[in-house]
Amino acid sequence: MYGILTIFLLAVVSSLLFSLILTFTNTEEKSIKLLVTIVSFFSVFAGGFICGGKGKHKGWVLGGATGLLYSLIIFMYQYLGHGSLFSLEQLVYFTCYTLTAMMGGVLGVNLMGGSRQDH
Repeated sequence: MYGILTIFLLAVVSSLLFSLILTFTNTEEKSIKLLVTIVSFFSVFAGGFICGGKGKHKGWVLGGATGLLYSLIIFMYQYLGHGSLFSLEQLVYFTCYTLTAMMGGVLGVNLMGGSRQDH
């Protein structure tokens, strides 16, 4: 749950920041689309990193589960709240989000002192 909370906390903060930029400047939404995508991937990576670091082992599984859970929550919100399914582009994004969270989980385990066993 720490990973999911991290993702949504970063998403809320970045959404607030981007909405303030769009409201109080002449910036158009299409001009910051790439930046929004980069921040989204960073948020998912950070969520996987936190989850892997807290779990201390099997970071790819924990990160992958975090990415899949995030995708499922977004899918449920989109389907139940707006009555629409994923497009092919969204499926590609959420697959990449899951892979990014897996990489974050692996790095989180390795950098935050996962268990090491000598064989």
